[in-house]
Amino acid sequence: MKNIIIIGGGLGGLSAAISLQSKGYSVTIVEENLHPGGKMMPVEIDGYSFDFGPNTITMPRVFQSVINDAGGDSSRYFEFERLVKHTKNVFPGGKVLYQSADPDEMIRELEGIDPYGAAHYKMYLKEVEKLFTLAERGFFYRVFGSWRDYLSPGLSYNFMKVRPFEKMDHFHRRFFQDEDVLKVFNRYATYIGSSPYGCPATFSLIGHLEMNEGVYYTKGGNPKIAQGFYTFFQELGGVVRLGTRIKEIVVKGRKAVGVRTEEGEMIPAEDVIVNGDFITATKHLINEKNRPSHPDKKLDSYEPSISAFVILAGLRTFQDGIHHHHVYFSEDYQKEFREIFSEKSLPSDPTIYISHSAATDPSITKGSNLFILVNAPAIELTDEQVQKYKDKIYHTLEEKGIPIRDALEVEKIYTPDTIKHKFSAYKGSLYGLASHGMTEAFVRPSNVSRDIEHLFYVGGTTHPGGGSPMVTISGRNVASYILNRDKV
Repeated sequence: MKNIIIIGGGLGGLSAAISLQSKGYSVTIVEENLHPGGKMMPVEIDGYSFDFGPNTITMPRVFQSVINDAGGDSSRYFEFERLVKHTKNVFPGGKVLYQSADPDEMIRELEGIDPYGAAHYKMYLKEVEKLFTLAERGFFYRVFGSWRDYLSPGLSYNFMKVRPFEKMDHFHRRFFQDEDVLKVFNRYATYIGSSPYGCPATFSLIGHLEMNEGVYYTKGGNPKIAQGFYTFFQELGGVVRLGTRIKEIVVKGRKAVGVRTEEGEMIPAEDVIVNGDFITATKHLINEKNRPSHPDKKLDSYEPSISAFVILAGLRTFQDGIHHHHVYFSEDYQKEFREIFSEKSLPSDPTIYISHSAATDPSITKGSNLFILVNAPAIELTDEQVQKYKDKIYHTLEEKGIPIRDALEVEKIYTPDTIKHKFSAYKGSLYGLASHGMTEAFVRPSNVSRDIEHLFYVGGTTHPGGGSPMVTISGRNVASYILNRDKV
């Protein structure tokens, strides 16, 4: 029975842990926070329940398969509800567009705003489905252990078909003409922490997941997925140590042999899996002499992805006009991303996203539980900046008819700096690297360490990328790699 240590109990670490524990390995997860799930965490404040982290769930089969393939029944741990009419988009001029996974309903929505888009919508659905199918078949379920893995003829063939050289905004203009409608589909770039004017069109495949397959909500709150993984892993006999920080990955003769906690305890292991930010974990947990492929200078040079300015606002009166997923778009979307990535400043006219899960399940919380998110650069903010920006967001929402300050009962704010320290995130970014250049988009940090044997990485900052399904897949990919290596 081989001992495996997993640093971090997010979805990637939990999925790897379940897959390996179910095959006879002895797995221990060491997590610095007091909850499993990483950014997928519940926040409870005076009767108000909020879901921090992933708010939009797609590909439920990915989460179900983690437990089902390990011999369990996922329905005992979490259930999903499909939201057909899932997002309400409100534009500066007052126009409203509901996104629906029903194509006929979606065409009717588009006809009044973008007749060209309505006429081309089914063509769009076919194209994003093709992008997704190619990516799923060629990229998602692979571990790139060395450069040789990138040279496969089949991979090259699929790669050239997923529009790697076209930008997302350019791709969407093939199917939509209205500038406001374009914002709706270009927003998918933020799901990977990037700008639609800089990231490849490949990531438009997210549209297939939302508009063909549909958006889901986990009954009782999305953190039920992480809690379910955590419970099932322990039922398999796995060990989780919450509230324990790792000081270093112990390396001997170019091989990971365990970890050392901040208290000085050495925990031996045959394999070490890092489920955390690739950049910060590599820099802070591994002596620089042991990682020649990733010296500090290289790690510090990466462009961070988008971060977030988040407000959890509990309103005592239920807001029936706020949809489960609700977006107020800015006037100038290009300017917003320019301010974030080029000027490294908070958007002067931000797009505001609200997750209001009480709209679907009012029983989970008191009043209305508004998770309010604005895309932000990965920078530090002063207390004065935080207060001013919060007031700006509240003022904007009040102009839209939401009585924030009049009904506000509880409030909690997360800034890029909060995210940096709570989740050991690179400069406070949500997805590690921005996916703008070809390397950052398609050659993300490998799941297999180039310098240290028996050291692996899972999570949103490594392959296959960000988003809760991809993070979960990364954990299963690494588990499969280890199982194939050991012929289990």
